[in-house]
Amino acid sequence: MAEFTMELSDEQKEVRDWLHGFAADVIRPAAAEWDEREETPWPVIQEAAKVGIYSLDFYAQQYFDPTGLGIPMAMEELFWGDAGIALSIVGTGLAAVGVLANGTEEQIGTWIPQMYGDANDVKVAAFCSSEPDAGSDVASMRTRAVYDEAKDEWVLNGTKTWATNGGIANVHVVVAVVDPELGSKGHASFIVPPNTPGLSQGQKFKKHGIRASHTAEVILDNVRVPGSCLLGGKEKLDARLARAREKAKKGGERVKNAAMATFEASRPAVGAMAVGTARAAYEVALEYAQTREQFGRPIIDNQGVAFQLADMRTSIDAARLLVWRASWMAINGKPFTAAEGSMSKLFASETAKKVTAQAIQILGGNGYTREYPVERMHRDSAIYTIFEGTSEIQRLVIARTLAGIPIR
Repeated sequence: MAEFTMELSDEQKEVRDWLHGFAADVIRPAAAEWDEREETPWPVIQEAAKVGIYSLDFYAQQYFDPTGLGIPMAMEELFWGDAGIALSIVGTGLAAVGVLANGTEEQIGTWIPQMYGDANDVKVAAFCSSEPDAGSDVASMRTRAVYDEAKDEWVLNGTKTWATNGGIANVHVVVAVVDPELGSKGHASFIVPPNTPGLSQGQKFKKHGIRASHTAEVILDNVRVPGSCLLGGKEKLDARLARAREKAKKGGERVKNAAMATFEASRPAVGAMAVGTARAAYEVALEYAQTREQFGRPIIDNQGVAFQLADMRTSIDAARLLVWRASWMAINGKPFTAAEGSMSKLFASETAKKVTAQAIQILGGNGYTREYPVERMHRDSAIYTIFEGTSEIQRLVIARTLAGIPIR
């Protein structure tokens, strides 16, 4: 087990600096254009693929960093560049992790390469879980998967929403209900291969922020996938459902919702995204305050501005420490006895909203225009308190964990 440390190794610093250079030289110059276009920045994703950032190998190397700091460090630097473009680069990782966590070796080897493509022909993947009536309440999911034993196929019907890369993905990973009586315990995940009949893109959302990231509904109309596309295989699913049914009959043990537990483990990465956006806005505000003169002196000489910057930096550093602690705990198998994952996401996301708003205030009228990036950063920051569990859900998770109440 790696000791917790706030000092990055030389190798980690090298990776951080490499990512920072890519964010500064490639992502930032393109940020305003793709925000205005509200389109997937394929040329930037291709550049990321050429240098090795957009790949499973890079993601896996950071994920298995024994200190746990590889992923949060990478997320912070990429999202420091721009949140919308960065989400387009890392969004495929959501689907890849779903396959890595639940799939067989054969499924991992078959489908993950098809999610990324290669530098000459990049692809993206989508993870489809949320539904119009099932966001925070995953137990209300309605998308059904029915097994056709005669053909060894699963038939999927339903509508997914808020899917990053939904409809444009080469591979979709879809969570569906296989046994409605078991609630969230009756869910399973399926691969929907490229060009499968019945899968279509529904509404593409025009968003307040992260506009370079494609977000859309995914419609599943009698989508048939081979039995081999059930992640983990049918034997494993049948055994899991049997255990859940037995526990339901006994009416005893209340098991923590598996989806909620997965989100709890992944939330520090979202916190790191928020830290990157907050840090970017703070740096713009600091430079502006040092160079902008009013009444014959830089505005940072004014206590009202200086104190805001002091609070901004303090909150950013505190958020990063919470993210790093939770990330170290997760990789080293330390239980989140106080919902440390949710703590890190809650504090970092709220910090991003506050810091980006303060940055606009420090820049005054200039901060309110698109001539400066802080207004875009403020729009982008709003998503962090919403996706991967709203701030209200984070507080609920923390409170229930402290009280010893199961999270359902």
